[in-house]
Amino acid sequence: MNKTACAVLLAGAFASLDACAWGNDGHRAVGAIADQLLKGSHAERHVKALLLPGESLESIANWADCVKGTYCGPQTPEMTGYVNANPKHGEYHYTDVPFQLDHYAAGAVGTADDDVVQTLQQAIAVLQGRDTPLTNPHLFTQRQALMLVTHMTGDIHQPLHVGAAFVDRGGQFVVPRTQEEIGGDAVFDSRGGNNFLLDDDKVARDEHLAERIIPAAAPKAAPVETRPDMAPAAPKPATRPFHVYWDSTVVDYAFRRIGTKTPEAFARKIIAGHPVVPRTGGTPDTWPARWADDALAVSKHVFDGVTVGAATQQTSKKGEPYTTWALDVPEDYPVPSSAIAKTQLTKGGYRLAALLKAIWP
Repeated sequence: MNKTACAVLLAGAFASLDACAWGNDGHRAVGAIADQLLKGSHAERHVKALLLPGESLESIANWADCVKGTYCGPQTPEMTGYVNANPKHGEYHYTDVPFQLDHYAAGAVGTADDDVVQTLQQAIAVLQGRDTPLTNPHLFTQRQALMLVTHMTGDIHQPLHVGAAFVDRGGQFVVPRTQEEIGGDAVFDSRGGNNFLLDDDKVARDEHLAERIIPAAAPKAAPVETRPDMAPAAPKPATRPFHVYWDSTVVDYAFRRIGTKTPEAFARKIIAGHPVVPRTGGTPDTWPARWADDALAVSKHVFDGVTVGAATQQTSKKGEPYTTWALDVPEDYPVPSSAIAKTQLTKGGYRLAALLKAIWP
């Protein structure tokens, strides 16, 4: 899935948090880091046994997003079978713990039986051979489990896929006390930041100010001249969802910070820098919850200096009402957000490799 398709999907939805964490390049970067770290290991042999010829963790990293539609191309029989067997597969990609909290606790506000932590735990159990009705309620195959682990290890390191923002009627960030309180007259769900809208022109100005840290993008090709009888190009949207910014924009910034353009090049340069990635304690089945706690800590920095502005009532394509809010971020926001993205993508790749090595030592 390309960046444009992902952005269009998110921008048109506003009501779905589950689409495209990190976008195409971010997920591929996580997979590419793990591919390189697994070379020559026992785990690499197990991974190759579950993948098709020519596949890699990088190439299958977006499979769990691609099954949501046809933006990656036509659905394969494998995808159709998975979707039919997993009607709630869109909910596997995230959890909605208020970002102000410090810990993920199953059953608490914002969590669900099918959230990213629970799904990762189930997929890990399948890869470990602990395949029982209790540990594998969705009947994932080992190949499906590997594709889910690869993708959702990326998801859980995207801060907005764990740390959720809820606002009150006055636009202040609040912590819901109960699940029932959300969606009433007092507490509103930002849908993972999809219902927060950034001014696109301001984002561009902020990016320009940050060029000392984030080199300017390569110039775009000159626009193709159109004939007078051709339909005019669609107007550029004036806003972008905060979730889109964190899915794709910050990944682009992170790549540019270190002078790379592709996921594979990003992975090589990150590994060459010998980053220090803290080891995850405990057994692998406990790692998803620990990673969620780490993402919660990071999500607090995501919202540093961020303020909520005016609310606007919208209507979805299904005729359902929802609320969006203008969001303002500090003018240097591209600098810390790109640093966070670089760190989180690095953690995701190293932790994916560590997880697979722990499963297949």
